[in-house]
Amino acid sequence: MSLNNSNSNTSCPVEGVSILASYNQDQAQILSSDALKFIATLQRTFNDTRKDLLKKRDLRQQQIDKGILPDFLPETAHIRNDPNWKAAKPAPGLQDRRVEITGPVDRKMVINALNSDALTYMADFEDSTAPTWDNVLNGQINLRDAINGTISFTNPAGKKYQLKENPATLIVRPRGWHMLEKHILVDGEPMSASIFDFGLFFFHNAKNQIKNGLGPYFYLPKMESYLEARLWNDIFNASQDMLNIPRGTIRGTVLIETILAAFEMDEIIYELREHSSGLNCGRWDYIFSFIKKFRQYPQYVLPDRSDVSMTVPFMSAYVNLLIQTCHKRGVHAMGGMAAQIPIKNDVQANEVAMKKVRADKLREVTAGHDGTWVAHPDLVKIALEVFNEHMPQPNQLFKRREDVSVKQKDLLNIDFEGKITEHGIRDNIQIGLAYMESWLRGVGCVPIHHLMEDCATYEISRSQLWQWAHHQSVTAEGRKITGDYCLQVLDEEIENIKKELGSKYETSKYEAAKTAFATNITGERYDDFVTTMLYDDILSIQSSKPRL
Repeated sequence: MSLNNSNSNTSCPVEGVSILASYNQDQAQILSSDALKFIATLQRTFNDTRKDLLKKRDLRQQQIDKGILPDFLPETAHIRNDPNWKAAKPAPGLQDRRVEITGPVDRKMVINALNSDALTYMADFEDSTAPTWDNVLNGQINLRDAINGTISFTNPAGKKYQLKENPATLIVRPRGWHMLEKHILVDGEPMSASIFDFGLFFFHNAKNQIKNGLGPYFYLPKMESYLEARLWNDIFNASQDMLNIPRGTIRGTVLIETILAAFEMDEIIYELREHSSGLNCGRWDYIFSFIKKFRQYPQYVLPDRSDVSMTVPFMSAYVNLLIQTCHKRGVHAMGGMAAQIPIKNDVQANEVAMKKVRADKLREVTAGHDGTWVAHPDLVKIALEVFNEHMPQPNQLFKRREDVSVKQKDLLNIDFEGKITEHGIRDNIQIGLAYMESWLRGVGCVPIHHLMEDCATYEISRSQLWQWAHHQSVTAEGRKITGDYCLQVLDEEIENIKKELGSKYETSKYEAAKTAFATNITGERYDDFVTTMLYDDILSIQSSKPRL
């Protein structure tokens, strides 16, 4: 990307706003005075509410640890029981979402995703992007250029990538409420990463998206209560008002990826109803949340990740309730991610992997989902074939799923066959090390064992190891799992990596990954999120001077 030669301000001109990292002149366009004033206004207006809601999360965890398990809320029963209210009708470009592709916001990925045959592309600032300063700013540049039709990319070999006609509809996922953007201070306090990601994108692109016949559309991650959805709705209204954009222009699809949000689906849609475009089964984060929230309970210990399929009782109940709830309110019920990626050097293994993808997508479309996710452009065709065959119309909002009756016990039911194995322990450690090393290098999405791993899948690996060690679970082979055993396997896997990488090991981030990983797999210390645990390791706080 070329740099402009014009001068830039050497300090932030916006009162009360400090930029603690250097930035080039292309990035300075994203950090314009007007844009900074916009996001600073949102921060000052809404950050105290965000912090209060995070405190409520901590209090809720304390209640769960004391034995008060989540249940449907009695105080909002009137919302769930009222059959008459509906959310907004699908917005332009969101009527047909049969296949959505997701991925990070690097320039090549943005072009390839928009050029794929997927109907929509979720540009992800969250689970598949390590939030380095350059990654988040360049991601904003890339999305702006895509919306304006000016994006292109030439790789080192000279291959050029350009946007084709009729690209996929763009949906943006900002980081979750728990994350900060420490490179920006407002009145001496780090910005909410959610407000930073959302606000900059909305400010620079909303009006151009409307001109293009679409609108500013978002995926909203990691929520744990309807009050957190209410906060997003308030921010949407304020943002539209400040830019003189009609309320209801923004649309947000909420990822139901925490066990607590599963009990408040109706309420979450209700809070966002003017802006709602449905719910999504964020399956991997949902499993992570289940382990995390109930980690003190021996009766909620889960087996190897490979045994926790979408058909086990607590996952099936969650899927069925989500579809029923969305269709009752007239919004899309989106399916989850196929983590498989093509295996190019093994025909037989690739056939097995693609068969799993087809089976997963068939399960989703026959259950009533209106669309699904894939992580690789080559999987778009497979997912489209399945959905086109079984859902030839744009969606199946008419599929009411009145056969579904999900109770508290169903969402907490882990009565299914599964084993904890030594292979599962080693697999979790291999995935954890490889992912953390990648993340520390600034890469948030990486293929491991022929699966596309992101933060959500890593979190399962870390949390399972903690859970198994904390409760001293016994493997199918008869070995008791202790913290010391997990650390032993960690050492063994590091030695294997050293042998494989040779001298390249010294320039990798594996030592830092091992040190950090070791703190969370013994059944003692447990960090809420790896993204907050490791964030300080990827900061670029230097000065307020631009890179010229």
